[in-house]
Amino acid sequence: MRAADLGLLTSVSTPTVHPGGSRAVVSVTHPSLEADAAVGQLWSIPLSGHAAPRRITRGFRDTAPRFSPDGRLIAFLRAAPKAAPQLYVVDAAGGEPVQVTDRTLGVSEFAWAPDGRSLAFVSREPEQGRYGTVEGIDPNAEPARRIDTLKYQANGLGYITDRRAHVFLVSVPDVWAEPAVAPAPLADGSTGVKPGVPDARQLTTGEWDDGGIAFSPDGATLAFVSERHATRDTDLRSNVFLVPVDGSREPVDATGEHGSFSVVAVQYGLNGVLYVSAQDVGETGRDFVARNTALYAIDRAGSAPRILTDPETVDLTESDIVAYGDDAVLVRDRRRGALVLTRVSSSGTIERLTDEATVVSGVATAGEVIVASIADATTAGDVALVTDAGLTRLTDFSRDLRAAGVIAPRELTVSGRDGYPVHGWVVVPEGEGPHPVLLDIHGGPFAAYSPALFDEAQVYAAAGYAVLLCNPRGSAGYGQEHGRVIRQRMGTVDLDDVLAFLDGAIAEVPGLDGERVGVMGGSYGGYLTAWTIAHDHRFAAAIVERGYLDPEAFVGTSDIGSFFSDEYTGTDPERMRAQSPQAVVGQVTTPTLVLHSSADLRCPLGQAERYYTALKRNGVEAELVIFPGEDHELSRSGRPRHRRERFDIILDWWARHLPSGSNRV
Repeated sequence: MRAADLGLLTSVSTPTVHPGGSRAVVSVTHPSLEADAAVGQLWSIPLSGHAAPRRITRGFRDTAPRFSPDGRLIAFLRAAPKAAPQLYVVDAAGGEPVQVTDRTLGVSEFAWAPDGRSLAFVSREPEQGRYGTVEGIDPNAEPARRIDTLKYQANGLGYITDRRAHVFLVSVPDVWAEPAVAPAPLADGSTGVKPGVPDARQLTTGEWDDGGIAFSPDGATLAFVSERHATRDTDLRSNVFLVPVDGSREPVDATGEHGSFSVVAVQYGLNGVLYVSAQDVGETGRDFVARNTALYAIDRAGSAPRILTDPETVDLTESDIVAYGDDAVLVRDRRRGALVLTRVSSSGTIERLTDEATVVSGVATAGEVIVASIADATTAGDVALVTDAGLTRLTDFSRDLRAAGVIAPRELTVSGRDGYPVHGWVVVPEGEGPHPVLLDIHGGPFAAYSPALFDEAQVYAAAGYAVLLCNPRGSAGYGQEHGRVIRQRMGTVDLDDVLAFLDGAIAEVPGLDGERVGVMGGSYGGYLTAWTIAHDHRFAAAIVERGYLDPEAFVGTSDIGSFFSDEYTGTDPERMRAQSPQAVVGQVTTPTLVLHSSADLRCPLGQAERYYTALKRNGVEAELVIFPGEDHELSRSGRPRHRRERFDIILDWWARHLPSGSNRV
């Protein structure tokens, strides 16, 4: 895969399965260099027989499909170019979609009521006079913001206190009725009522965000996640609330009195049990570092949650909850880089349904039928049927990408400097070598590389580089102790582990040139790259991208600055400086490319600017690249042309400082 092949990188949404179990529907999207945006439509996937998958909508970007409970309709989100996504419904047999919402800031999620007559959805409610609510008032002409909270921005969104997310309920329009038409004006100049979308009823209000919605099986109650407690501005707690759909009373907290939870997801089982996944954030409500997400069950209204999974060995942080059978749910457990599909019964019995070579990105059911969206070494996204015999793949959306060139990674575990096992993968380019080596460090830090197809590793390998991807201590998927060991000890054993993996891979994998190595990483990976080149000078060059580089300056500037540095590096100034790349930048001699985005609120641009300036003042060869309009997610979901340009800039840097046989000036 090369940078120009970015448009072949196809993603598949969480599936929805027809109640009869005959077919699934997914959204299939890809970055379009022509449109300079992500585009895609809905596809129907037969679950039996020999019929081929087919496209069933033709919108610019159609996502998040969901069959109605009776299977007659499909609801989904549709976004036009440069517009927020709105909720639509369409006849499941085919036809013209009917618009359900026309929200100024769009719709982020929705759920079908069990009777299929209404839909609940989540949307941000803009403050009057802002965000286009008044024609002619652009952002620079809006009134001043008066802020009295610590949490007032979010990366990828911006200000949040003047556009809170709330829950709404709307009736499902009749997609088979005669379409309404705009009336022609009468002679006296009057007109009739113009056709529009159905009126939605707001179910929640307040100075907080509500989301993560789920209907009870009888349709009378809606569960959602919110931070409504008095200390929400200084802790990370969130709880599950229950509100009657008829609006007869205010929401009731179902979890707050039973523990210190940060809720990830909520869903009702078919038997009425309320399942909740949550992290225990401790007495302070801020102890989030490497806290795995566990599954809980609330058997009846008012009862305390029962824990069903061990947070030391099971981590559901990247999982939703899907009802399955009368007394179980399906979840996805982070394990050694994979997301493993797992069945958990209401009594806590656990059954693994997929292996650790597959990343299950979404799942849906109909009766005993289980359909999953997956990624692995050969696909960026496909649909598979889950059976007792394993996975039966139903699609091949990465066919063209494989034809362009995909290299399977080699799994590797090396012994660390203290004997600790360091797990990861090596992507080796074609040809005998020896190949220059890139040590690529992931972000997080409580995240992980996976065995699935990774576009960055493929692009660098296609350019002639052996790419090393490992999950050092601090990463997710290897237990809480593995992740928590770097708490207020950043740059210690995590540094040892990535260097041990580098040394071990060079020793064990044929074709790697141990004398010609580079290092790179983004976010926490940018942190550890900057820390590494201050302490190890073997590298020909480095790339520090969207880095967490100055823990002290992070406080008060990042959207997570009110808690992240406090927990990861501590609050003692000397301890913080002892873990700060900015404090040791004077030790760096390695040529360094600093990449950042102008609208990054997670690791603000000032982190890069201060670090780059210090490099230049110290006489280090350095370059700063700033992408306009992009945020912290540039490499994953930024504008396609910027993503391609980013690859071009990175490869140009390596061509100048670490040339390969096929990538040189």
